Amino acid sequence: MTPPQRQRRTPGQGTPAQPAAPARKEGEGGNPERLYVVAGPDGKRADIDLVTLIVARSPDPPPSATPEQAALLRLCVAPLSVAELSAYLSLPFSVVTVLITELLTAELVQARSPIVRKALPDRSLLEAVMHGLQRL
Repeated sequence: MTPPQRQRRTPGQGTPAQPAAPARKEGEGGNPERLYVVAGPDGKRADIDLVTLIVARSPDPPPSATPEQAALLRLCVAPLSVAELSAYLSLPFSVVTVLITELLTAELVQARSPIVRKALPDRSLLEAVMHGLQRL
């Protein structure tokens, strides 16, 4: 499963033709019963937010993985945020966090917090390093 590719529009083209929406199967989409089956009855969640990056330790899902977990592992070969995973899987954030929690406890994925702006070095320090390298 790969992320969808964006198509570039040029000013003279107008609006591109939209692909036909796939027909929904019974039990998919906004059906809360399906979400309950995917998330499970306990619904334990790790402390993650929308911008937490998820990376799979191995792209190959184990045989015991559910289809949603297997799709999530295949998507997480490269780091993706929880919000992106939720969009690609067409599942609510709460359900995706339950799936990620299960994968975290099984040690199949890693959760990385995003870079905090305060943790970046001062601009004057970066400029001093850059000028020092230019003098070499």
